[in-house]
Amino acid sequence: MAALPPEGAQSALGLPGTGLTMLTFYYAPNTCALASHIALEQAGADYRAVRVSFAKQEQRSPEYLRINPKGRVPALITERGILTETPAILQFVAQTHPKAALAPLDDAFEMARMNAFNSYLCATVHVAHAHRMRAYRWADEPVAQEAMKKKVPQTVGECFELIERELFSGPWVLGERYSVSDMYLFTLASWLEADSVEPSRFPQVAAHRERMRADPVVGRVLAAQAAA
Repeated sequence: MAALPPEGAQSALGLPGTGLTMLTFYYAPNTCALASHIALEQAGADYRAVRVSFAKQEQRSPEYLRINPKGRVPALITERGILTETPAILQFVAQTHPKAALAPLDDAFEMARMNAFNSYLCATVHVAHAHRMRAYRWADEPVAQEAMKKKVPQTVGECFELIERELFSGPWVLGERYSVSDMYLFTLASWLEADSVEPSRFPQVAAHRERMRADPVVGRVLAAQAAA
């Protein structure tokens, strides 16, 4: 991971009034930050990516906690301040790079539908997945934690059943219109096997995942994260 800025170094952080134009994006491989990373690359944004090593607990370091007090990724430093949470970052990238056409900015209903889908991924699907590795967030007793872990294939599977049946328009999340929701769905769908959920149960989602993997931009981001 690149050296994080020292405390008080507002110009390096890009806080309001610094005149910083390049975005700084903090991520860790194999996390939901992949969606925002793809969005930044797809939008042609002027940004630098900074890897946060979870193995070294860098997300809990005092330096990083000054950037994101939640101790999580992603985080995006902009000229107006710091953004966290994947749905917010995805919308920000789409709105600040309208020529990339990554969101239905001209249609209030479709924009709301996109945000509803992203909110479901963030608040429900990702939480169901997190019970496998981070059950300690919700329970202290080992027996309770194990019970949550065992439930993951069922709960994640049910989430994707709903996406397959009701929420996915095809060929993209919103139908014919490609959007940041596709990057987010791809990210979470990439975890299905690790959650002991068979992707073939969801033909539309599985086909979508393969289309995304074949995208040169997605491939470039995956390669960059693997090589960092």
